[in-house]
Amino acid sequence: MTNDNALIAESAISLLLLLIQVPATAILFSRLLKGPRRHPPIKPQQPTPELLGKVSVVVPTLNEALRISPLLAGLSQQSYEVREIMVVDSKSSDGTPDLVKASQQKDPRFRLMTDDPLPSGWVGRPWALHNGFLYSSEASQWFLGLDADIQPHPGLVAGLLKTAEAQGYDLVSLSPQFILKYPGECWLQPALLMTLLYRFDPAGINTDQPERVMANGQCFLCRRSVLAAVGGYSSAKSSFCDDVTLARNIAIQGYKVGFLDGAKVLKVRMYEGAMETWKEWGRSLDLKDATSRSQLWGDLWLLASVQGLPFLIVLTFLLISPTVSYSPIPPFLLLGLNSFLLVIRFAMLIAIAPSYDRTNAKGSWLFWLSPLADPLAVLRIFLSAFHTPREWRGRKYI
Repeated sequence: MTNDNALIAESAISLLLLLIQVPATAILFSRLLKGPRRHPPIKPQQPTPELLGKVSVVVPTLNEALRISPLLAGLSQQSYEVREIMVVDSKSSDGTPDLVKASQQKDPRFRLMTDDPLPSGWVGRPWALHNGFLYSSEASQWFLGLDADIQPHPGLVAGLLKTAEAQGYDLVSLSPQFILKYPGECWLQPALLMTLLYRFDPAGINTDQPERVMANGQCFLCRRSVLAAVGGYSSAKSSFCDDVTLARNIAIQGYKVGFLDGAKVLKVRMYEGAMETWKEWGRSLDLKDATSRSQLWGDLWLLASVQGLPFLIVLTFLLISPTVSYSPIPPFLLLGLNSFLLVIRFAMLIAIAPSYDRTNAKGSWLFWLSPLADPLAVLRIFLSAFHTPREWRGRKYI
């Protein structure tokens, strides 16, 4: 009798989990199947005369001396499509302005300015970008926001600009190639990235739902006229994911917004080690500042169902297999579904491998075991979704 009760309970739990996971799996596959139709990765290109002076580049900085040099060097290698390069510094104390001034001696396109004190209700990054937009040349047709930690290849701006104009985009941002160095981040970072890939269409697929638009402020190209029409960054002033918030606001106005694969034109070294990756990147991945409460709950359900649970469920079955029979159909189906989801997750590593530079990484083989970090990655999104950041990039917010 006890054994029968155990089987009934096992079947009931398995059926409940199936009811939770099957719809989420269907949504996931509807997104993954769009992959073959995505726009190919952006490639570096040489500029042509009609691009002369079309772009103003704006870089927000706050104590970036340890990582801004590759960006400054990379921007100097961009050609005549770049009219000006404005570095908007928020009173750095580590020598960042000195590095910019040194670059200015070699390339007169560089301009250094200090933004005004941060007003109430603004987050530092959108405030700096907003200031850069206001003081950039009105003769430029495009505004390009770049983060200090990116490493642009020669031909990045020309390739991005030509693609935007050929495809009729009003705003287009790029996903980078991530540079990994240490074992912990080789294991954790791909799992955190997968939380984005599971929630949204692949890079290179245009979505007709403004509330599901993705964007990356590390490389964010927008028509100047469009940015002016929405009031610059003011509509995203209090957002800790200002890139996504602004992109969705622009999409709602009917403008064409794109999110493309930029792994061949820019690299980024975001955070040092697993702990900093967990703390800094993990708390912005929930995108709650750009998402309605119902959408946020829907995303959490999806992530828990198709990314957080599969490894734990398969592991549970493996641990109890010597003592429990799987003759009831629901447990058998549950094991099959989660084994399949786990296989798909490992297969996704092949798809995302080009998005990582592991050339000099220690323990780079841990990248191939990153699906085992999925439960932690999903937990991080849950923790972030219900917590408002009080500190960001050295600034404290009340």
